[in-house]
Amino acid sequence: MSNQIDRLIQKIKETNNPTVMGLDPRYDMLPECVTSKYSKDLEGVSKAIVEYNKALIDETYDIIPAIKPQIAFYEMFGTYGMKAFEETCKYAKEKGMIVIADIKRGDIGSTAAGYSNAYLGKTKIADMEHSIFNVDFITVNPYMGTDCVKPFVEDCKKYDKGLFILVKTSNPSSGELQDLKLESGQEIYKRVAQLVETWGADLIGENGYSSVAAVVGATYPKQLEELRALAPHTFFLIPGYGAQGGKAKDIAFGFDKNGIGGIVNASRSLMCAYKSDKWKDQFEEKDYAKATRAEAIRMRDELNSVL
Repeated sequence: MSNQIDRLIQKIKETNNPTVMGLDPRYDMLPECVTSKYSKDLEGVSKAIVEYNKALIDETYDIIPAIKPQIAFYEMFGTYGMKAFEETCKYAKEKGMIVIADIKRGDIGSTAAGYSNAYLGKTKIADMEHSIFNVDFITVNPYMGTDCVKPFVEDCKKYDKGLFILVKTSNPSSGELQDLKLESGQEIYKRVAQLVETWGADLIGENGYSSVAAVVGATYPKQLEELRALAPHTFFLIPGYGAQGGKAKDIAFGFDKNGIGGIVNASRSLMCAYKSDKWKDQFEEKDYAKATRAEAIRMRDELNSVL
């Protein structure tokens, strides 16, 4: 029976594109043609973000299978920002896109359950259950152990949702902790990958991958290749492409022999394509969404050339 990871894989196949567009809007990223319409306060900025995000979604929903809004860039604008996050997620789902909420939650017991209720499950009030953000996947930090992951996994089973669990992240200092060796000689990130395989064993779909998936950075291709072999049922969300320096040839290590097994995140390179040297001479500011589409097609073709 198909599950959430199968639906993501199907969207990737339909669009022929293993790309997820990170929607991490900062005010200084937004073009003046959008910001000039709104007041320079929390409410106005949040409205500008919604317009910007919707324009990017409108221009790419047929060629990009998923979005990944990073919660920090919405929380920073308070309740108005969270409303923008909610609108963005809902709009993308209406357009048929998969929504991966990048929230990186990690706590234990009832606190973890509360986070999971908000994004994956339901919040019960009296005799009524309410879906709050109702996204498809969330990101989770597992470094408090099984206690902090279990409530999310249970909701994945109950509500047919998915997780991307941090295993080997793309940031420069990730090795300070993740590369440390245990008494056995195994690195911590490899042990976490094994745990992810265990946590997701009951959620393996028709394509052989589990809805309990992993975050593995493109900036560490050797580790990406090792983890693909070590965790054969674990689907990868691969950040670090583009602005962080990850190359398409490196990303290929995260995919299996059939060219599936991962989805590659790009945020700034897609969101700010209209400012980039590649596209700024071809697109006016008002055509920012068309520049994003052009960069999405270029990225798609580059990724497919190595898969």
